Amino acid sequence: MIRKLEHIGVKVKDMDASVRFYTEVLGMKLRKRAKLQDGVELGFLSFPDSDNIEIELIGRGHDGLPNESIVHHIAFTVTDIQAEIDRLKSFGVELMDETPRTILDGDLIAFFFGPDGERLEFFQPAGQ
Repeated sequence: MIRKLEHIGVKVKDMDASVRFYTEVLGMKLRKRAKLQDGVELGFLSFPDSDNIEIELIGRGHDGLPNESIVHHIAFTVTDIQAEIDRLKSFGVELMDETPRTILDGDLIAFFFGPDGERLEFFQPAGQ
């Protein structure tokens, strides 16, 4: 029986830069960070009050990473999407959406990029 989504793995080029981005810009907390014997470095992050789902950063330093499958995007639920977009702008984050887009039954979304070009999304459910 599948119980929950455990984590989402994201390949990164610079672990320090990615940890800084996910902690300082998105407000996540670094839970664990370790280097494996084969040189791969892992960093596990989650939100401070919720460790139910983690993002696993996967880096290999300057060797680069094998060309494997890519995560399409990671979505984060927010309560005030425009305020979050404005906050990203203050950090100089590259935005795909300068203003939120409405989808489905009034949900709001906005896409932006992480430090390695990973596609990230803010999601505000309808009625909030």
